[in-house]
Amino acid sequence: MKINKYYSLALLLLAGCAAQKPSSLVKNADVERIIRTLSADDMQGRGTFTPGIDKAAKFIESEFAKIGLQPLQGESGFRQVIPDMYMIKPTLVEATVDGNAINPDNIWVITDQPGLNWNTNPEVQVEYIKAGEDFSKRYTDILKIAKPTIVYVDDSQAATMKQRRSRSAGRARMTPEPGKQPPVVLIAGVKEGKSFRVNFANKTEKLPLFNVAGMLPGKSKEKELVVFSGHYDHLGIRPAVNGDSIANGADDDASGVTAMISLAKYYKKLNNNERTLIFVAFTGEEVGGYGARYFSNRLNPDDVVAMFNIEMIGKDSKFGPNTAFITGYDRSDFGQILQKNLEGTGFKFHPDPYPEQNLFYRSDNATLAALGVPAHTISTDKIDIDKFYHTVDDEYETLDVKNIVATIQAIALSSRTIVAGTDTPKRIPKLEPRKR
Repeated sequence: MKINKYYSLALLLLAGCAAQKPSSLVKNADVERIIRTLSADDMQGRGTFTPGIDKAAKFIESEFAKIGLQPLQGESGFRQVIPDMYMIKPTLVEATVDGNAINPDNIWVITDQPGLNWNTNPEVQVEYIKAGEDFSKRYTDILKIAKPTIVYVDDSQAATMKQRRSRSAGRARMTPEPGKQPPVVLIAGVKEGKSFRVNFANKTEKLPLFNVAGMLPGKSKEKELVVFSGHYDHLGIRPAVNGDSIANGADDDASGVTAMISLAKYYKKLNNNERTLIFVAFTGEEVGGYGARYFSNRLNPDDVVAMFNIEMIGKDSKFGPNTAFITGYDRSDFGQILQKNLEGTGFKFHPDPYPEQNLFYRSDNATLAALGVPAHTISTDKIDIDKFYHTVDDEYETLDVKNIVATIQAIALSSRTIVAGTDTPKRIPKLEPRKR
């Protein structure tokens, strides 16, 4: 009889272990349902300050409520409202150089001021981005001048300028006082000019902006925080391509938000997290990372043990199936801990293969990482050749749901010792504040 009792107990323990496997708790059908919903046309591309992003937020809130998450401390609900946010959109763009009218498509005005009415004068600095120069470096250096500047951009650099302008469309400013940024006007297709005129107007409107965040309090280490995140905003409505104008953002980053929600369900079902888990869908990533900045400033970074930021996991990585990469892999032992927990599974986390892209500081992990938190982004995107990135073709049909599920399951399994409080990643060296 004793043998039978022990045998039955062993079976129960094994059954319990099997029930906790990510493969039994993270289901393909549920992952598909979430990502289809977030990337559907009726979300209108989840553009910042649009009805579409509000609809996406309501859906994420409903998922959090069904899971049984709690609002963050100090919040009455799952929306973490960011104050003093402004939508700034151009309503008038005109320019002439040496008396010749410039096509508005070749003009990029960077300012949060209500308007400009420039004629040639010595107070406006003249700069050039010439053929063969590194556009990004020249552009960055010009912005550092911090005075009114007109920039003549060689025709060979026009496509790059327009691509950069497209990414910043509808830029939001996190300030109660728009109008502080010195204007910069880029004009493509002009090697040089002796005289210029610029007439420009912005519409500035204060609108609500918010993250969606919930938590599972820790059992024994409640003050120690582990963050799981993805950004739920995207580019919204874009110029039509073959009749399609909705930038659905299925991979960028409905896939990451789907992972975050799935992990919230997973850990709620396990109900064994010793550390407090925060699950957050960030807003404003595409227009400057404002959601992550606000969230980070509301925390004591010393309380945050680790951050799993998940971005673009919708397709195989360059390393093949059952792989993902971690940005900033060499900056802490975060990746080593994750890989240790995956031993024997066949899934492998690699260091970021695209260091030239500076991905570590291009996503929502950046603010907490700068404050010393082991905050890393997990991705599978082939960013150097991804033809769907920031286009209207980033749709559900381009995704590999099996890859998304496999990556979510790997994150669930690999995060378990950090969640349990038995592993603590090393801190990242803090970034020194920029000198002004």
